[in-house]
Amino acid sequence: MSTSQRFGSAAVEQAEAVLVEHYPRLVRLAYLTLPDPLGRHTRVLLAHKAVQRALPRPGTPAGPAPDDGVPDTADPHLTLVRTRVLRAALAPSGATGTRGAVGAVRARLGRPPAPPFVWGLRLWPPAGGIDEAAQALGGLGAAVRAAFVLHRLDDLAPDEAVRLLGRAGAADPAGAVREALALPVGEELLRALRRPEFDASVVSARPTDLLRRRRRARACWAGLGALALTAGVLSVRAVPPDPDMRPAAGPAAAGVLDPARLQRVSSEAWADTARVDFTAWPARGARTGDRALLARALGTWAAPGRVPVTATPGTTAEPPARPPQLLYAGEADGRAVVFLRDGDRVVRYTEAAAGSGGRTLDITRTDDAGVTTAAALTLSRTADGASARYLLAPWIATAATRDLLRTDDGGRPLAVAADGVTAPAAVPPAGAGCTAWPVLELTSSARIVEKHSFVLTDLAAPSPAHLTYTPLPDGPDAPARQPREVTGPEARAAWAPLACGLGALRSGGYRAVNVWDFAAAQLPDGAGRAVWSCTRASGWTGPGDVEVRLRVGAAAPQEVARARSTAACGRFGQHLLAGFRWRSPAGRWYLLAAGSRHVTGIAADGAVRTDTAGRTLAAPWTGPDGPVSLRGSLDGGGTVTALDGAGGGRD
Repeated sequence: MSTSQRFGSAAVEQAEAVLVEHYPRLVRLAYLTLPDPLGRHTRVLLAHKAVQRALPRPGTPAGPAPDDGVPDTADPHLTLVRTRVLRAALAPSGATGTRGAVGAVRARLGRPPAPPFVWGLRLWPPAGGIDEAAQALGGLGAAVRAAFVLHRLDDLAPDEAVRLLGRAGAADPAGAVREALALPVGEELLRALRRPEFDASVVSARPTDLLRRRRRARACWAGLGALALTAGVLSVRAVPPDPDMRPAAGPAAAGVLDPARLQRVSSEAWADTARVDFTAWPARGARTGDRALLARALGTWAAPGRVPVTATPGTTAEPPARPPQLLYAGEADGRAVVFLRDGDRVVRYTEAAAGSGGRTLDITRTDDAGVTTAAALTLSRTADGASARYLLAPWIATAATRDLLRTDDGGRPLAVAADGVTAPAAVPPAGAGCTAWPVLELTSSARIVEKHSFVLTDLAAPSPAHLTYTPLPDGPDAPARQPREVTGPEARAAWAPLACGLGALRSGGYRAVNVWDFAAAQLPDGAGRAVWSCTRASGWTGPGDVEVRLRVGAAAPQEVARARSTAACGRFGQHLLAGFRWRSPAGRWYLLAAGSRHVTGIAADGAVRTDTAGRTLAAPWTGPDGPVSLRGSLDGGGTVTALDGAGGGRD
């Protein structure tokens, strides 16, 4: 097709019929491709906007057909619409960083304003639906997410997906498809993703603040009336305005800022619900009836001014759109503290108990929090930072503290008041020295789950992080091991040498940290048995930061590789390969490498050239230091490349 050809009315009508027929699938493609940091409301609207604007207008230039030698077997009208959807949802190749990608997509879809418009409602996908898939794929690039949808959900052949992504302007379509092909997604999950609830065109809706809208409407009509009156007066007599006269400021978000409208949950709601998270927390504390304190907390959130505000990565500080839920209002260590929940955010407001000075505001995300990740909030810290008090969930029966560095530490009971506030507990050291790593060990009430204990650690965020451990696999044919609590001897032994490394995760906004022992082998020159582990710190938004280490006996773990904002070592990154140059106690150098349970062979190229069957490799490094590329073969076909500072590569 030449560049002079244009879409005729018949072609546009056929494209419209295809768009209507495949609308849910196209919205799913757009939603999962759009950048992660977009809020769910914005992401839903932009996904629908991308699909609706994919319909060309009559007379629009058709553009040249790509000459890549691949036969176009798909419906040309469906290919056209998919291409235009992807072109709108993918960030341009020149956009760098999260803000650049988000800004580029907003520029494509948000300006000039185009339907659909939504006033007075907030939209989001239903819980457990496509939003769960979006979070699981959050650590991958936009083109990889698009390739996953095209191949795994829309059943396009790999070459067709490459061709489509190339048409849409993806920087490396072939690489994106290779990485999507290597994602370890089971058939059960794929069937679940095709169910109706995994449909981005199905949304939940809630109103924004109704009283605020009513007041704004009244203010608007009053303003229009005043404008008309002013115009009439000026038409008779042009009088300069009085510089001292100023219109009164409207009561912005007055309904949201009214303490009387705060949502409060009954004290027994947690024991009679299937959703055990922050939504089930009752309002606790001695000052829940202090309207002045609550008003200051709400007002500071809406207009912080010079009040210092901290927000965990990926968390917006914008005021709530509807009255938030009150979790706590009370005093601790000379400070008044208020906790509020707004959707997937929890806000901590503090001020001096005597007066209202020294205000602070901290905001954290709580997406998909549960029994463990909604079990505690950091209430206050001492001035020297050596200890803290925590506000525990109503379903916590007992609390204790213990040292994660000591595998034999049986723990010490931690007193908890009737309102859920703990006695002061030691916190992990912030300095260079690390002689102890205090953690909380909490036990849930039998009304929730019987004999369930778990461990949380304070990483200087309002919400402590949940620690878990995944033991070595039983073999390639055995089911994958699931993360378990850090309460048994094996889990404690694995965490003890790694605990001090948690200091690097402070203030990173992590919900959970898991240590996965994925391989073990005897080292050469009698160095002993080594265990390969991957520590994954998962953020609330989905992506996580990982670090692979080698543990040998009581020696300090050696860092092998690390990556940021990746799916590696998680649910969608179960294939792993890592390696590094290692010096034995005898002074000889070796290339060591290990893969996860589905790796059946490892090959090295570069400064060391070798290959071996199995999941581990130890080859003499006789030449000079230099780059080495590693590639692992998978038992189901395909390969996995080594994790490095840029993330895990898959072909």
